[in-house]
Amino acid sequence: MTTLPQAVDIPGAKHLHSGKVRDLYELESGELLMVASDRISAFDWILSTPIPDKGKVLTAMSLWWFEQLDVPNHIRSTDVPAEVAGRAVICEKLEMFPVECVARGYLSGTGLLDYDATGEVCGIPLPSGLVEGSRLPEPIFTPATKADLGEHDENVSYDAVVATVGVETAGALRDLTLAIYAKAHAMAEQHGIVLADTKFEFGARPDGTIVLADEVLTPDSSRFWPAAQWSPGRQQPSYDKQIVRDWLQFESGWDRASGEAPPPLSDEVIERTRSAYVDAYERLTGRTFTA
Repeated sequence: MTTLPQAVDIPGAKHLHSGKVRDLYELESGELLMVASDRISAFDWILSTPIPDKGKVLTAMSLWWFEQLDVPNHIRSTDVPAEVAGRAVICEKLEMFPVECVARGYLSGTGLLDYDATGEVCGIPLPSGLVEGSRLPEPIFTPATKADLGEHDENVSYDAVVATVGVETAGALRDLTLAIYAKAHAMAEQHGIVLADTKFEFGARPDGTIVLADEVLTPDSSRFWPAAQWSPGRQQPSYDKQIVRDWLQFESGWDRASGEAPPPLSDEVIERTRSAYVDAYERLTGRTFTA
């Protein structure tokens, strides 16, 4: 196992930005180098404990999904510097849309919180009586704002997206998000996995082409549940970082409302989380993960 918790110096690459998980560099060619670290975030905190090999799993899974999807994407090359081999891609510069494009086929997370409070998610009315893990009548587009580091993404209405990017672009982002989700959900289902929800980011080329960017359909950006164990009305077993969220909320003794940073993860939670990420990758792709 290997661990990369922080941005590193890379000859010929200028460090531009570090997010919750990814470090972004500009290369001398003008292209971008996007590196997936092993940092993990929860409840808008970057945790002090990394998950070994997590960035490599995220990169490998994203690349596999990009291969499956008939959608323009930002990947230019996987021939990256040795310092970040296996956990980085070279990608094109895009004008990124300031919208988190979320598709939900099941009710969980902030969608469930909104529903419990209003009977709606992002202004979309839903049937009464839904519970944690309920399958929705049809997948819905539930966008969110892209928050700064340390801030929380906020669910917004479709009208807010229209106001931000315009009618035509908003419609294209919604339609692309739901189409990709539908295809990915069907593929995951074939491998015994429920894709409950997922988040995409898109950007535009100078000619206006909308391009799928960042990560795609990973355990960081999606909720993956074992289909055989799916049972509405309770927290679902998962292949994603819900393991970390649940430990922090229910076992660690941390008070989320205290304003204090979460405690370091236990060795057992680190191993369970790493194993879940690897398991999701291997089940979906049919490939063996090699660190």
